[in-house]
Amino acid sequence: MLTLPQELTCAQANACLTTLEQGLKAHAGPEVVVDASPLSRFDSAALAVLLEFRRRCVASNKSLSLQGLPRRLADLAALYGILELLPIAPVK
Repeated sequence: MLTLPQELTCAQANACLTTLEQGLKAHAGPEVVVDASPLSRFDSAALAVLLEFRRRCVASNKSLSLQGLPRRLADLAALYGILELLPIAPVK
């Protein structure tokens, strides 16, 4: 499982995407799970990172599952009309 940082704003976007990409390359299974629960400070760049990482997963023939997406980030995605593009795992 890959984990997002506590802060993901425009300033951290490139570094976070690089870290996720490294995790993707090291991941052997067909599904990549990303834990978003540590996110406490973010802006719309977090959505851009998640969408780009989703694209890279698809290009690598892997599925992506997001766990623990903060409600405020989900609300922002809904506002932008992209919530359905984020593969959010159901809460168990």
